[in-house]
Amino acid sequence: MRASVLLFLIVGGCAAGVHYLVTLAVDAATAMDPAWSNLIGFLCAFPVSYLGHRRFSFAGTQASHRQALPRLLAVSCTAFLGNQLMLAALLRYTPLPLWIALAIVLVCVAVSTWVLGRYWAFAHRPA
Repeated sequence: MRASVLLFLIVGGCAAGVHYLVTLAVDAATAMDPAWSNLIGFLCAFPVSYLGHRRFSFAGTQASHRQALPRLLAVSCTAFLGNQLMLAALLRYTPLPLWIALAIVLVCVAVSTWVLGRYWAFAHRPA
């Protein structure tokens, strides 16, 4: 379990880094609303998340790609909706700049993603 958590943190950190950097780069390069740049960051980070978690965090899973991919996509999309709502609230109701608000949101969403990934998306049915 400890190794799984450590690997989850590493893979999740890489995916969150991709999400964070792409979002900020798109925001800086365009006049796009932060919600759209956040979506682009999420779309770039999802493959990093799935492949990394599949290969490292939950390497012992017996769940097939057919089972795990749609489940992690559902978890990630749900987390992204929470991410968008929290980010919109922080940007609207606080003086925080995007780079701080996004960092706060990504950390808050990570815990729920781990729990749902471990116990649902990559869970395998007993033989």
